[in-house]
Amino acid sequence: MKLGVMFDRDLPPEHLIPFARELDGTGVADLWVVEDLGWTGGISSAATALAVTSRLRVGLGIAPAPLRNPALLAMEFGNLARLHPGRLAAGVGHGLQEWMRQAGAAVPSPLALLEETITGVRAMLHGEKVVLDGKAVRLDGVGLVHPPAEPPPVLAGVLNPKSLALSGRVADGTIIPEGFSPSRVPWVRDQIAAAGPHELVAFTHLYVGDDAAEVARPIVAEYTEFLRVPSSAVALAIGDVEHAVAHVRALWAAGVDTVVVRPIGSSPLSHVHAILAQL
Repeated sequence: MKLGVMFDRDLPPEHLIPFARELDGTGVADLWVVEDLGWTGGISSAATALAVTSRLRVGLGIAPAPLRNPALLAMEFGNLARLHPGRLAAGVGHGLQEWMRQAGAAVPSPLALLEETITGVRAMLHGEKVVLDGKAVRLDGVGLVHPPAEPPPVLAGVLNPKSLALSGRVADGTIIPEGFSPSRVPWVRDQIAAAGPHELVAFTHLYVGDDAAEVARPIVAEYTEFLRVPSSAVALAIGDVEHAVAHVRALWAAGVDTVVVRPIGSSPLSHVHAILAQL
């Protein structure tokens, strides 16, 4: 059971370096950076965070497959894994379809693209020359000149049953988004149905304060729509310290391997320190 912390996409990019350095001195296992359309690039953020820390695993959540050629992804992941062995977790996902359309990168079959991208990237990271003539990906003998001795795990950032099953088939782990209730985690594990070890990572918003109810209101509304669940089913680590800690522990108990808190507000790390004191 590990705890990670997300560097929220709304924070100024120049805050990443002091944020990462402060986290590196705590008991937190992971720092996760974000790649959402219009915010910041995930590879550059991950490279920066890795360069200014010595202990943290840095996760990329989540590179959209339609925007990232698999050969280029493998080259970037492989380079970071060589420079920082054992400290990268590489997340790849469908990308929000509305954003992919905005960027001119929408594809006919997001499922096929993601499965073939992860398959090709993992093979290249393991030193293979890949020949793949798929529905969405074509690779003709592409391999890495400098494959990493310790290939980083490639995790699928997914949500729906078919995508979760895809992750179980081809990925090293699965990332589920903010808002998931601990009660739904066994269902997620059942959909993944991985044959071997498979890391489950769950993101969750974090905020501790007297104004927690006000802070939570727009987040609950957003994730009610995004997850297509009743508002009562959206679960957050927002409230008093005891509630936030209990939510993290409930996710672990339900089967999540790594809980990644997403602290929000003007002083995000204060919320992390508040729960670390009890965790």
